Amino acid sequence: MAYYAGLGVHVKRLLTDNGAAFRSKEFAAACKALGVQHKFTRPYRPQTNGKAERFIQSALREWAYGWTYQNSAERITALASWQHHYNWHRPHSGIGHIAPMSRLKSANNLLTVHS
Repeated sequence: MAYYAGLGVHVKRLLTDNGAAFRSKEFAAACKALGVQHKFTRPYRPQTNGKAERFIQSALREWAYGWTYQNSAERITALASWQHHYNWHRPHSGIGHIAPMSRLKSANNLLTVHS
């Protein structure tokens, strides 16, 4: 949450699947402490969380299997770079062929957090 707050984003609601980690008392307490309303997707209905499903599909196609890696450690090392590209530079058709970070209207100058 601190990462998003640093970008001027206030998280009000969180949509997750029904995994055990998200159903735990600890997770519920964390959401309550942060003032975040937690909602669950419908069981066995991935389309109710389409954005997350689309992200996973893109990650698998563009990062995990989009390149040849020598080993798993090399693949994991490449993740941060891919995530940066995905969020800061890659056009997304669902938001008018712009990068997601360009949509943020923050009091902070986004260039100061871009690396």
